[in-house]
Amino acid sequence: MSAASPFPKANPSAEVSANSALEAEGLGFSYGERKALSDVSFAIARGEIFGFLGPNGGGKTTLFRLLSTLIPLQSGRARVLGRDLAGNTVEIRRKMGVVFQHPSVDGKLTVLENLQHHGRLYGISGRKLNDRAATMLESLGLTSREGDLVETLSGGTRRRVELAKAMLHQPEMLLLDEPSTGLDPMARREFFGHLEQLSRRDHVTIVLTTHHMEEAERCDRIAMLHEGQLVACAAPSALKSQVGGDVVVIHALAPELLQRKLLAQLKLKCTLIDGTLRIERPRGHELIRELVDTFGAEIESVSFGKPTLEDVFVHLTGHKFNVSGDPPQ
Repeated sequence: MSAASPFPKANPSAEVSANSALEAEGLGFSYGERKALSDVSFAIARGEIFGFLGPNGGGKTTLFRLLSTLIPLQSGRARVLGRDLAGNTVEIRRKMGVVFQHPSVDGKLTVLENLQHHGRLYGISGRKLNDRAATMLESLGLTSREGDLVETLSGGTRRRVELAKAMLHQPEMLLLDEPSTGLDPMARREFFGHLEQLSRRDHVTIVLTTHHMEEAERCDRIAMLHEGQLVACAAPSALKSQVGGDVVVIHALAPELLQRKLLAQLKLKCTLIDGTLRIERPRGHELIRELVDTFGAEIESVSFGKPTLEDVFVHLTGHKFNVSGDPPQ
């Protein structure tokens, strides 16, 4: 991609006080000649639930690896909990809990044993370790499962064990990479409920990557990533307000021809994306009758709805939100 961004400049720190948990400016990262991140800047407030939303290949995983200190910075700067990410990784790791996309619990150990072994890695032992483990098990509804082998647990329960383990050393920030991967919708909502509890009750800063719109909707703010660039950063409601009214979606037999006719006959500008026509317009339901009356023979289906985060992504990038087929970054 060229150095100049085609997207409007986001104001990522407009809603963040000076007492931020995480600040990044001009982050860039390349794998050889392939640029995974380009000039990414944002700020996250303490106690905030902040989500990085983007399709596969958008740069989320690379950003997660940078923030979790798994890979070093190449360009730009970042401060995590007041410490420079480039030079204080040991201190940062002690104040951060991490939940990876792929399970990091040992299936051959019990729930309690997983927590105990993790605690010892952080120098916690004896009564202090037992007390903290008991607290986390109770907080996440796992007390009755502490003696069960992790491999016998459901996906949602295993994810709660991951969360209990990550919070055992009482970190100030919790960083999660696609935390609901493999969970059904009910387990996903339950898991996010635990994250909200950690944020609201314990004032833990929650930072996550996701491609689930439902998950992103529950964040205080989200940053949208597309092809390694940050294209927007705001509360979900504020982002959806950027779309001009309702979104009318038209499936047509000859979409390109219909696009030209809509402009010529009705002065309607629409976007053609993957064979689908999209029109942003207030009171979209009033347009549908006119479309059907005028072009009924050429339209296979037409629908309208209030803007979603996916509509925001399409509005800003001109691309569909693709969650399959591209290699993750």
